[in-house]
Amino acid sequence: MVYFLGLISFLILTFISLIHLYWFAGGKWGFNQVIPTKLNGEVVLKPKWIDSLFVGVFLLIIAMLFATKVNLFQIEMIPEWFLKYGLYIVSGVFILRAVGEFKYVGFFKKVTETKFAKNDSKYFSPLCLFLGVIAILIEVY
Repeated sequence: MVYFLGLISFLILTFISLIHLYWFAGGKWGFNQVIPTKLNGEVVLKPKWIDSLFVGVFLLIIAMLFATKVNLFQIEMIPEWFLKYGLYIVSGVFILRAVGEFKYVGFFKKVTETKFAKNDSKYFSPLCLFLGVIAILIEVY
């Protein structure tokens, strides 16, 4: 069971990582749906192209950590402390992202009628909660 959850998490994170790398390379598909906006349509965040690279690489590293923890494959260059505590850190980050900042992002956001807010409620926040809980389960079991 833990192996399957780790595999699913690895595949999801790898896919999302590739989307971010696609945006870094200049792709536009889906980009407008993942940026928080105010009710008047003004964007809340204005990410730079390099941010997509950072997030894409970060997500790929996390994907590899999930895979390593469930013995999907082994990566020798992952530091021992990161193997030991990494998924606890990842879990905290994903759960905090799911909870949000109480205005534009997360389960408790106040702005709920924008395209991003609807996508966040349906997809992004539940996915972050799922990944956070799975990270804890993998560490515990």
